[in-house]
Amino acid sequence: MPSPERDPKNWLWLALALAAGVPALYFSHLGPGHLEGAGPAALVFGLGIVGAAFLLAWASETAQLDISQALALAVVALLAVLPEYAVDMVFAWKAGLDPQSDYVHYAAANMTGGNRLLVGIGWPLVVFLFWFSRRAALRLERDLSLELVFLAAATLYAFTIPLKGSIALWDAAVLIGLFVAYMWMSARAKAQEPELVGPSAALAALGRTPRRGAVLFLFAYAALVIILSAEPFADGLVQVGTEAGIDQFLMVQWVAPLASESPEILVAAILTMRGQATAAMTALVSSKVNQWTLLVGSLPVVFSVAGGTAQALPLGTRQMEEFFLTSAQSLFAVVLLVRMHISWRGALALFVLFLTQVVIPDPRVRLAFAFVYLAATVWVVAADWGRVREFGRLGRAVVGSLLGRTAP
Repeated sequence: MPSPERDPKNWLWLALALAAGVPALYFSHLGPGHLEGAGPAALVFGLGIVGAAFLLAWASETAQLDISQALALAVVALLAVLPEYAVDMVFAWKAGLDPQSDYVHYAAANMTGGNRLLVGIGWPLVVFLFWFSRRAALRLERDLSLELVFLAAATLYAFTIPLKGSIALWDAAVLIGLFVAYMWMSARAKAQEPELVGPSAALAALGRTPRRGAVLFLFAYAALVIILSAEPFADGLVQVGTEAGIDQFLMVQWVAPLASESPEILVAAILTMRGQATAAMTALVSSKVNQWTLLVGSLPVVFSVAGGTAQALPLGTRQMEEFFLTSAQSLFAVVLLVRMHISWRGALALFVLFLTQVVIPDPRVRLAFAFVYLAATVWVVAADWGRVREFGRLGRAVVGSLLGRTAP
């Protein structure tokens, strides 16, 4: 079996991801108008974002070999989720420029869609792949408790947002504060050598100087592609929905997250198939924490900056229902994991509930799905109250460690 740096498949994947961004860079320079129709524009810039997301994932993993643990956690957490943030920030910015436009609704749509896709597809996929190979429930490392504590805190707070009908700047302060606290505690946790596979392993096998040069180039190239592709991709999606007579809200809610989330989910699947299911699940849960804190908290900040005044991002009736549904799904997902294992049955519940709500997009059943999640949450808590109570004690320990000197 060839070594990682000599395996042509690893370099082929890198080349394909790099090539995916070339048309996006070319047409962003000429202007999206040179592409005939909204469909080709959405496709070209969407592929650019997908390729850049893969490059960021591989470069982020490799970077952990060369920078301090604290800096790695901060940089990797931000860069790895850049594709998800970029598209949402475009919608929030345009909403701030014109608060009466539909972009106000699209910012919340993209965020809720991305969050639900990650939990409804990504988490179950890892569990299913693990079960098919081992015929056993996926056991999680206790270190994941930190992510779960912060995800639970952010989820409980998120239920207050639809009650107000807006995401206010004080909501941003709370959620971004949770993200900062999570990053700070993660930096204090025990450092672990990353387990690299595929293109990231090939990069890691290079000498120190070429490895660092390659990682810096990939970061810069991917960030440039994403920054230049986010706006034309977002606009293209809206136009495609208009031309095809498809609900624009649904286009923004599901198609955009597919482009930004799919690389992360595919990398997690590859890790699982190579015997690193726990690492894959940890990465996906950490991404959910980042999106549910920093991403949501950033929306009213960008909205206010674009509008030139401090203001809350308003949520219409449909957006409030979507936010409530996303919070309910998140709470159910948390209680499934607080027992530090998840079976194929729990994963199937997450997948079926997610798939059903996508197949039946009727707004009238949105609240019904939310209450199904809440009912399932109550059932899981009642069935395993002892472990849930133990998780509550862990949460208090985390808070105590924030105020003290030792990490949990």
